Amino acid sequence: MSARAKGFALIELMVSMVLGLVIVLGVTQIFLSAKNTYLSQNASAAMQEDSRYALSKMVQEIRMVGMFGCVSTGSTSFIDLSVAPTFTTVSANPIAYTSTTTNGATTNVLTLLTGDVGTTGGTPSYTIVSDCLTTATVTTGAAVPLAAQQAFPIRRVIYTFANNQLSTTVGTTISVLISNVSAFNVTFGLATAAAPYVVSSYTAAPTAANYGYIRSVRISLTLTDPNNRVANQTFNVVAALRNKLK
Repeated sequence: MSARAKGFALIELMVSMVLGLVIVLGVTQIFLSAKNTYLSQNASAAMQEDSRYALSKMVQEIRMVGMFGCVSTGSTSFIDLSVAPTFTTVSANPIAYTSTTTNGATTNVLTLLTGDVGTTGGTPSYTIVSDCLTTATVTTGAAVPLAAQQAFPIRRVIYTFANNQLSTTVGTTISVLISNVSAFNVTFGLATAAAPYVVSSYTAAPTAANYGYIRSVRISLTLTDPNNRVANQTFNVVAALRNKLK
Protein backbone atom coordinates (compact mmCIF):
# COMPACT_ATOMS: atom_id res chain seq x y z
CA MET A 1 0.00 0.00 0.00
CA SER A 2 1.33 3.43 -0.88
CA ALA A 3 2.38 5.63 2.00
CA ARG A 4 0.04 8.28 0.63
CA ALA A 5 -3.04 6.02 0.99
CA LYS A 6 -5.48 7.27 3.63
CA GLY A 7 -8.79 6.00 5.14
CA PHE A 8 -10.08 3.14 7.28
CA ALA A 9 -9.74 -0.51 6.79
CA LEU A 10 -12.88 -2.65 6.59
CA ILE A 11 -12.33 -4.05 10.09
CA GLU A 12 -11.89 -0.59 11.57
CA LEU A 13 -15.09 0.60 9.85
CA MET A 14 -17.07 -2.39 11.16
CA VAL A 15 -15.78 -1.85 14.70
CA SER A 16 -16.76 1.82 14.53
CA MET A 17 -20.24 0.96 13.29
CA VAL A 18 -20.74 -1.59 16.06
CA LEU A 19 -19.60 0.87 18.72
CA GLY A 20 -21.90 3.55 17.29
CA LEU A 21 -24.82 1.12 17.24
CA VAL A 22 -24.20 0.18 20.87
CA ILE A 23 -24.21 3.84 21.87
CA VAL A 24 -27.41 4.54 19.91
CA LEU A 25 -29.12 1.52 21.49
CA GLY A 26 -28.03 2.65 24.96
CA VAL A 27 -29.37 6.17 24.42
CA THR A 28 -32.62 4.76 23.02
CA GLN A 29 -33.02 2.47 26.02
CA ILE A 30 -32.50 5.37 28.41
CA PHE A 31 -35.07 7.42 26.50
CA LEU A 32 -37.63 4.60 26.53
CA SER A 33 -37.04 3.95 30.21
CA ALA A 34 -37.50 7.64 31.04
CA LYS A 35 -40.65 7.77 28.92
CA ASN A 36 -42.14 4.68 30.60
CA THR A 37 -41.32 6.11 34.02
CA TYR A 38 -43.03 9.37 33.11
CA LEU A 39 -46.14 7.58 31.82
CA SER A 40 -46.30 5.37 34.91
CA GLN A 41 -45.97 8.31 37.28
CA ASN A 42 -48.54 10.27 35.29
CA ALA A 43 -51.00 7.34 35.40
CA SER A 44 -50.45 6.90 39.15
CA ALA A 45 -50.95 10.62 39.76
CA ALA A 46 -54.17 10.58 37.71
CA MET A 47 -55.50 7.66 39.78
CA GLN A 48 -54.66 9.47 43.01
CA GLU A 49 -56.36 12.65 41.78
CA ASP A 50 -59.49 10.75 40.75
CA SER A 51 -59.69 8.98 44.09
CA ARG A 52 -59.09 12.20 46.01
CA TYR A 53 -61.89 13.92 44.12
CA ALA A 54 -64.41 11.11 44.61
CA LEU A 55 -63.58 10.33 48.23
CA SER A 56 -63.48 13.96 49.37
CA LYS A 57 -66.89 14.53 47.81
CA MET A 58 -68.38 11.50 49.54
CA VAL A 59 -66.77 12.32 52.89
CA GLN A 60 -68.18 15.84 52.80
CA GLU A 61 -71.68 14.52 52.19
CA ILE A 62 -71.42 11.62 54.66
CA ARG A 63 -70.54 14.04 57.43
CA MET A 64 -73.76 15.91 56.70
CA VAL A 65 -75.97 12.79 56.70
CA GLY A 66 -79.00 13.27 58.92
CA MET A 67 -78.44 17.02 59.14
CA PHE A 68 -82.01 18.36 59.12
CA GLY A 69 -81.30 21.72 60.66
CA CYS A 70 -83.04 22.30 63.97
CA VAL A 71 -85.25 19.24 63.42
CA SER A 72 -83.60 16.12 64.77
CA THR A 73 -83.62 12.81 62.91
CA GLY A 74 -86.79 10.85 63.56
CA SER A 75 -88.47 13.74 65.38
CA THR A 76 -91.61 14.12 63.31
CA SER A 77 -94.05 15.08 66.05
CA PHE A 78 -94.46 18.64 64.83
CA ILE A 79 -93.49 18.23 61.17
CA ASP A 80 -96.15 18.68 58.51
CA LEU A 81 -95.50 15.92 55.97
CA SER A 82 -98.60 16.43 53.86
CA VAL A 83 -96.61 18.04 51.04
CA ALA A 84 -93.85 15.39 51.03
CA PRO A 85 -95.16 12.24 52.75
CA THR A 86 -92.30 10.10 51.35
CA PHE A 87 -89.84 12.00 53.53
CA THR A 88 -90.79 9.86 56.53
CA THR A 89 -89.66 6.67 54.79
CA VAL A 90 -86.53 8.24 53.32
CA SER A 91 -85.43 9.95 56.52
CA ALA A 92 -85.81 6.74 58.54
CA ASN A 93 -82.61 5.47 56.89
CA PRO A 94 -80.58 8.51 55.86
CA ILE A 95 -77.66 6.28 54.91
CA ALA A 96 -77.91 2.84 53.30
CA TYR A 97 -75.62 0.50 51.39
CA THR A 98 -76.45 -2.52 49.25
CA SER A 99 -74.28 -4.91 47.24
CA THR A 100 -75.68 -7.29 44.64
CA THR A 101 -74.08 -9.63 42.11
CA THR A 102 -75.90 -10.67 38.93
CA ASN A 103 -74.28 -12.88 36.30
CA GLY A 104 -70.89 -12.19 37.79
CA ALA A 105 -71.35 -8.39 37.68
CA THR A 106 -71.32 -6.53 40.99
CA THR A 107 -73.42 -3.45 41.69
CA ASN A 108 -72.85 -1.52 44.91
CA VAL A 109 -75.14 1.35 45.88
CA LEU A 110 -74.60 3.94 48.62
CA THR A 111 -77.62 6.16 49.34
CA LEU A 112 -77.31 9.32 51.40
CA LEU A 113 -79.87 11.79 52.70
CA THR A 114 -77.63 14.71 53.51
CA GLY A 115 -77.77 18.38 54.29
CA ASP A 116 -77.15 20.29 51.08
CA VAL A 117 -73.49 21.30 51.18
CA GLY A 118 -74.05 23.77 48.37
CA THR A 119 -71.63 22.30 45.83
CA THR A 120 -74.05 21.43 43.06
CA GLY A 121 -76.09 24.60 42.71
CA GLY A 122 -79.12 22.49 41.82
CA THR A 123 -82.56 22.10 43.33
CA PRO A 124 -82.57 20.18 46.64
CA SER A 125 -84.52 16.95 46.96
CA TYR A 126 -86.38 18.26 50.01
CA THR A 127 -86.54 21.43 52.05
CA ILE A 128 -87.50 21.71 55.71
CA VAL A 129 -88.98 25.08 56.61
CA SER A 130 -89.30 25.62 60.36
CA ASP A 131 -89.42 28.21 63.09
CA CYS A 132 -87.42 25.71 65.19
CA LEU A 133 -90.00 25.94 67.95
CA THR A 134 -93.42 24.54 67.12
CA THR A 135 -93.84 24.13 63.36
CA ALA A 136 -91.95 22.55 60.50
CA THR A 137 -92.97 21.68 56.97
CA VAL A 138 -91.22 19.36 54.55
CA THR A 139 -91.63 20.09 50.85
CA THR A 140 -90.30 18.38 47.77
CA GLY A 141 -87.74 20.57 46.02
CA ALA A 142 -86.94 24.12 47.03
CA ALA A 143 -89.01 26.28 49.38
CA VAL A 144 -88.90 29.89 50.55
CA PRO A 145 -89.15 30.46 54.33
CA LEU A 146 -91.55 33.01 55.77
CA ALA A 147 -90.72 35.55 58.44
CA ALA A 148 -89.13 34.01 61.56
CA GLN A 149 -88.55 30.77 59.67
CA GLN A 150 -85.46 29.03 58.33
CA ALA A 151 -85.07 26.78 55.31
CA PHE A 152 -82.86 23.67 55.44
CA PRO A 153 -82.24 22.16 51.98
CA ILE A 154 -81.66 18.40 51.87
CA ARG A 155 -80.32 16.29 49.01
CA ARG A 156 -80.76 12.60 48.35
CA VAL A 157 -77.59 11.39 46.66
CA ILE A 158 -77.09 7.88 45.29
CA TYR A 159 -73.61 6.57 44.50
CA THR A 160 -73.63 3.54 42.21
CA PHE A 161 -70.69 1.31 41.32
CA ALA A 162 -71.33 -0.74 38.19
CA ASN A 163 -69.55 -1.51 34.92
CA ASN A 164 -66.21 -0.17 36.26
CA GLN A 165 -67.73 3.26 36.87
CA LEU A 166 -68.75 5.20 39.96
CA SER A 167 -71.73 7.42 39.18
CA THR A 168 -73.99 9.75 41.16
CA THR A 169 -77.72 10.23 40.95
CA VAL A 170 -79.35 13.39 42.28
CA GLY A 171 -83.03 13.55 41.46
CA THR A 172 -83.26 12.34 37.89
CA THR A 173 -79.76 13.44 36.91
CA ILE A 174 -77.17 10.68 36.58
CA SER A 175 -73.51 11.66 36.23
CA VAL A 176 -70.36 9.56 35.96
CA LEU A 177 -68.08 10.56 38.81
CA ILE A 178 -64.97 8.54 37.85
CA SER A 179 -64.18 5.63 35.55
CA ASN A 180 -61.73 2.70 35.70
CA VAL A 181 -63.04 1.60 39.11
CA SER A 182 -62.45 -2.08 39.85
CA ALA A 183 -63.89 -2.15 43.39
CA PHE A 184 -66.02 0.04 45.65
CA ASN A 185 -66.95 -1.10 49.16
CA VAL A 186 -68.52 0.53 52.19
CA THR A 187 -68.47 -0.62 55.82
CA PHE A 188 -70.00 1.02 58.89
CA GLY A 189 -68.24 1.61 62.19
CA LEU A 190 -70.50 0.55 65.06
CA ALA A 191 -70.47 1.39 68.74
CA THR A 192 -71.70 -1.14 71.25
CA ALA A 193 -74.35 1.21 72.63
CA ALA A 194 -75.77 4.70 72.25
CA ALA A 195 -72.89 5.89 74.42
CA PRO A 196 -69.92 6.07 74.38
CA TYR A 197 -69.14 7.22 70.88
CA VAL A 198 -66.33 4.70 70.34
CA VAL A 199 -66.31 2.43 67.27
CA SER A 200 -65.77 -1.21 68.24
CA SER A 201 -66.38 -3.04 64.94
CA TYR A 202 -67.12 -2.58 61.25
CA THR A 203 -69.83 -4.24 59.19
CA ALA A 204 -71.19 -3.87 55.67
CA ALA A 205 -74.76 -4.66 56.72
CA PRO A 206 -75.89 -3.06 59.99
CA THR A 207 -79.13 -4.48 61.38
CA ALA A 208 -82.15 -2.47 62.41
CA ALA A 209 -81.19 -3.03 66.04
CA ASN A 210 -77.74 -1.44 65.76
CA TYR A 211 -78.49 1.07 63.01
CA GLY A 212 -78.52 3.86 65.58
CA TYR A 213 -75.04 2.84 66.72
CA ILE A 214 -73.38 3.78 63.42
CA ARG A 215 -70.61 6.25 64.18
CA SER A 216 -68.48 6.27 61.03
CA VAL A 217 -68.31 5.10 57.45
CA ARG A 218 -65.25 3.49 55.85
CA ILE A 219 -64.97 3.67 52.07
CA SER A 220 -62.58 1.54 50.03
CA LEU A 221 -62.01 2.48 46.39
CA THR A 222 -59.79 0.52 43.99
CA LEU A 223 -58.79 2.08 40.67
CA THR A 224 -57.13 0.43 37.69
CA ASP A 225 -55.01 1.82 34.86
CA PRO A 226 -56.62 0.95 31.50
CA ASN A 227 -53.15 0.88 29.90
CA ASN A 228 -51.69 -1.42 32.58
CA ARG A 229 -48.77 0.90 33.23
CA VAL A 230 -49.18 0.63 37.00
CA ALA A 231 -50.76 -1.88 39.34
CA ASN A 232 -54.22 -1.38 40.84
CA GLN A 233 -54.27 1.13 43.67
CA THR A 234 -56.65 0.95 46.64
CA PHE A 235 -57.57 4.08 48.58
CA ASN A 236 -59.32 4.09 51.96
CA VAL A 237 -60.93 6.84 53.98
CA VAL A 238 -63.03 6.98 57.15
CA ALA A 239 -65.68 9.64 57.67
CA ALA A 240 -67.19 10.25 61.10
CA LEU A 241 -70.90 11.03 61.30
CA ARG A 242 -71.69 14.38 62.88
CA ASN A 243 -75.34 13.56 63.46
CA LYS A 244 -76.77 10.50 65.20
CA LEU A 245 -79.01 8.50 62.90
CA LYS A 246 -81.52 7.64 65.61
